[in-house]
Amino acid sequence: MILPKSFYERDPAVVARELLGNILVVNDNELLKGKIVETEAYYGLSDPASRAFKGKTKLSRWMWEDAGSTFVYMVHSYWLFNIITERKGKPSGVLIRAVEPLEGIDYMAKRRGTDDIKNLTSGPGKLTISFNINGDDNGLKVYDKDSRIFIEKGEDKNFRIATSKRIGVREDLQEHLRFFVEGNKFVSR
Repeated sequence: MILPKSFYERDPAVVARELLGNILVVNDNELLKGKIVETEAYYGLSDPASRAFKGKTKLSRWMWEDAGSTFVYMVHSYWLFNIITERKGKPSGVLIRAVEPLEGIDYMAKRRGTDDIKNLTSGPGKLTISFNINGDDNGLKVYDKDSRIFIEKGEDKNFRIATSKRIGVREDLQEHLRFFVEGNKFVSR
C-alpha cells in the first residue's frame, strides 16, 4: 500500500518520525527499494537551516508545493532528496538521509561503484546516487503509484527510534529534528 497524501499533510517532525520503516521505491529501469532508516525535519520560514528560510527562490520554490511532492537540490555536488509536508503554501519538509537497501542492490552497487552494501545508501548523497535521484525528480508525488518515486507502507515497525540534532547544520533549532532507527547499520555516521 502506498502512503496517502494525507500522511504528508502534517507537522514535518511527525512525518519524519513516521516515515521510518516505510519503503522508498524508485522505478529506474529496475525496481529499487529501501527501508527508510534516517530522516530530518525542516520547518521552512522559521527554520534557519531550511531552504525556505530566506523566502521563495528559484531553488526553494518546490517547498511551497503540495504535501507529498518531491524537492531535490544539490549540496557539495550531491543531490539531496526531500518530501514536502503540511499544506500547499506553507513550506516545510523532510530530508530522507538514509535507507536500508532491499531490492535492486546490484544496480545500486554498480551506480555507487562499490560492493560494500553498508556504503550504498548510508547518507543522503549516497542514497540519491544509488537510486538515481536528481534535480529532474522535483515535483513528483510520492503518494502516486504511477510516479517514478513513491513511498510504500512498511511492515516492520519493530524498532526503537533515536533522535539528535540535525547533521551539518550550523544554526539549528532547539529540538531534536533528526530521527533514525537505533542500531541500524545504514544510518549515516
